[in-house]
Order: sequence, then structure tokens, then C-alpha cells
Amino acid sequence: MKKEDRIVVTGARGLFGSAMVEYLRGLGYQNVIGVGREECDLTDLPATRRYFAKIAPQYVFHAAGRVYGIMGNMNNKALSFYDNVLINTSVVDASHKAGVRKIAVMGTGAVYPYPPPALPFTEEMIFLGEPHKSEDSYSHAKRAMLGMLRAYGESYGMDWTYIVSCNLFGPRDRFDAEQGHVIPSLIKRFHDAKRNGARVAVWGDGTAQRDFLYVEDAAKAALLAMENVQGPVNIGSGNVYTIREMVEALTDVSEMQGRVDWDSTKPNGREYLGYDLSKITAAGFKSENTLKEGLEKTWNWYVTQEGAV
Repeated sequence: MKKEDRIVVTGARGLFGSAMVEYLRGLGYQNVIGVGREECDLTDLPATRRYFAKIAPQYVFHAAGRVYGIMGNMNNKALSFYDNVLINTSVVDASHKAGVRKIAVMGTGAVYPYPPPALPFTEEMIFLGEPHKSEDSYSHAKRAMLGMLRAYGESYGMDWTYIVSCNLFGPRDRFDAEQGHVIPSLIKRFHDAKRNGARVAVWGDGTAQRDFLYVEDAAKAALLAMENVQGPVNIGSGNVYTIREMVEALTDVSEMQGRVDWDSTKPNGREYLGYDLSKITAAGFKSENTLKEGLEKTWNWYVTQEGAV
């Protein structure tokens, strides 16, 4: 990509999209166009086509979607599938019709089969079985986008990369205590409990294992994928932590030692999500933030927004 190219980033007010816009502008890209709901309803295919035709982007980073954590995915399966299929279909088709040179889309580690055919996950495993039941509707919508990209590549010569991300976290996430992803939901719970002098209930038993990547590092990985990778590509920090280890780090960051209770009646989700990062590593990627550094930055940002405790 050249610094003067027109680059569209969808989901530009969300976790990844906002970080992508900031990262590109910080590198000197002059025509980065952030797209949120205010600019275009991406569930509306004709409106999306008109918008992309007007903007005429050369490159697209597609990060928009209806996103939940484990409980939100379980409670909103139909809505998650419907909205994500509409959004992804509109953006991919509108990008093709607008003559986009390449599109990089955000997938999710939830697309991988359960139980896993092998570990860590490689990009070739995506369609080797059903996804985990707790997130299957969201996963199938994301798999459908991969199928669409393959079809548009074969039929129209569309150039694309499909970024399979680990658990991302950082500023401007969805800090929903009940339906958000694990880190932002816990940050909200920890903040509320600290403010109220209460204890924090953490779902599950802490044994599930995840690769967590701070969102600024994810933006760096996405640009490398856009420039160097064709097809699906895993991104992650390369470090897998138990939920208990992550919670202990967050406890230190928030100074909430001794005020955590584990609720084993709540679901753990998948036991393990770790990824083969050979492709993105070959493109030159290395994460710069440790888990604790990313947690400190995210906690401090949230406290700034919600008020010190």
C-alpha cells in the first residue's frame, strides 16, 4: 500500500477498527476512512454498494460485526448469525464492485473445529469439523465469509486475506459485564467491585487456556497480513495463558488481591485456543506488549473513561 491510497476500515469505532485507523494514520497513511454505523448501515447491501462506489477505496480492512463474548454468543445465536452474514456479504460484495485491490477481513479463532483435530490450530483446519456449540452461530457466519472470499477470488480474481485472530483486547472494547469478551467484561466487573467495595465473581474454574493479544499489536499484524499474506492467517501473541493466570495479572493491575471468587457453575468455553503463527511470523510479526502491559493500558484507559477508583 502507498501512503496516499484510499483505505477503508469498517467497524472504525470498535476495538480493532479504531486501533487499525490510529495505527495506519500514525504510520503516515493520508487517506484512511473510518466507517461506522453513522457513515453506512453495512447490513444494507444496496447502501453499502453505493457508499463503496462513492469512496472508491483501493484497500479495505473489514472489522465490523456483531460481537459478543461466550454468554452473549449463547444468548443471541440467531441475531449474531443474521447480522454478521449480512454485514460480511455486503462488505465483500461492495469491495469487489468498487474495484478494491485487496481486502483484509477479521475472522476469529472460534471458526476452528471442536474437538480440535490437532493442536495448535493451523489455517488448514478451519473446515475440518463443527465449531464449539457455545459460539457456533457466530463461527458459521465467519466461516461463510471465508467461503465467500474464496468464491470471489476464483470467480472475479479478488485478492484477499482472512485474519484468524486470537482473543483481542484493549481500549474501546465492549465492556459488558454479562455479554462481552472475557477481558473487557472482567475489567468492568473489577472496576465496579472496587468502586463498591465488593468482591468479583469470575466465570468458570480458570483452567481454559487462551492466547491474548493487545489490539495495537493486532493492528500491526493486520497490516503485515494485508501486505504479505494471501488466504487465511492466524494472528496471536504466541503465548497461551490459563484464564486463572490472566485473572491474577488483572488482579495485580487493579489492586484487587483477595477479592476474587470463581463460579464453576458458569461455562469455561473451549479448553484450549492456541495457534500456529508460522505465516504471520514469516511476514515479520512479533507482539510488542506482554499480557500484563496490555492489561495495564486497557485498565488505565477504562478508568479514565469511567472514573478513578
